[in-house]
Amino acid sequence: MNWDTLWFNIATFICGVFILDYGADKFIDHTVIVGRRLGISQTLIALLTIGAEYEELAVVIAAILQHRSPLALGNIIGSSISNILGAFSLGLLFHSGPVIEVSRFDAAAKIYTALLFAITTGVVGVIYFHLLTWVTGVVLIVVFGVYIVSIAYAIYRGISVLAPDSNDESESDSDSGIGDATIPSEISPLLSPTSNSAAHEIVQEPTTRPKRPRSLTYHITHLLIGLISLSLSGYILSHSASSIADSLNLSGTLVGITILSFATTLPEKLIAVLSGTRGHGSIMVASTAGSNIFLLTLCLGVVAITADMSSNKIDGGNRVAMFELGVAWVSSAVLLLIVGLGLGRVAGVGLLAAYVGFLVLEFTIYRR
Repeated sequence: MNWDTLWFNIATFICGVFILDYGADKFIDHTVIVGRRLGISQTLIALLTIGAEYEELAVVIAAILQHRSPLALGNIIGSSISNILGAFSLGLLFHSGPVIEVSRFDAAAKIYTALLFAITTGVVGVIYFHLLTWVTGVVLIVVFGVYIVSIAYAIYRGISVLAPDSNDESESDSDSGIGDATIPSEISPLLSPTSNSAAHEIVQEPTTRPKRPRSLTYHITHLLIGLISLSLSGYILSHSASSIADSLNLSGTLVGITILSFATTLPEKLIAVLSGTRGHGSIMVASTAGSNIFLLTLCLGVVAITADMSSNKIDGGNRVAMFELGVAWVSSAVLLLIVGLGLGRVAGVGLLAAYVGFLVLEFTIYRR
């Protein structure tokens, strides 16, 4: 074992976590503001941004170029499980709202969660019946294209039907921690010249001029900066975790399903925690559902096409186990149930316990 390489990758992993924290904080703050200014669902914005797993696609392509398609497939299935059982569960646990609140998730969150369940069901059937060929790969990529178009159209409709409202443009950004506080105008009648001396002293105090709210362009720019930081951190975390696993001589499929998938979904975990603590349940759902749809359509489609057209087939012992496919499908079904009923912390505890059990079984029985 090369200890210098091992420690270097551990240090790189830690640096990636700091970049992740910066990007997640900036992304959530400005996503909320942009959604409010444009009058559209925060879920749609999050689906089109953080839901696009470009770092996962980079990991998949890197694995394919190294003729390690089983690693790519294991990472896709493992990440889809980790997003729900590992990330979404943390968001429920840290949610600042009531334990049960049906209105916690908006209509868009429920629609795309149902879409994720339908896609997961189809993908599990395709993999189980050995139908993962270039034909199904093309179909998955087409489904991804339709999914992106549907989001773009929904955002366009939300903007086009928005009535002009001057209050939206003058809205303070204090809800997200951005902007300065001003002196309330309600106290001015109380500060008349006939008041007592204490009141005269208050009148003599210089008042703070209200700070002009930031422009929409400013918030969109910082939203993109947060998104770039998240993508960069995901790339750093995935590669450093993969290198650490290689140093420890772990198998490719096991690395993809457990360690690599855990590392590549760290952005989703932090997004879920921060959005949960700030009460933005729809962003939490969008991060989970959007990421999994991206993984099971575009990423899996790329794996299917390239693996089927080369000598790097995904068959035999390289296939994911029925246990892993079952966990992926059940996780998607449970996510749909939680979002539909508005369940909270109790469901989060159950999901997190299931994720711990899944990892233990992977390292002991199913991937011994």
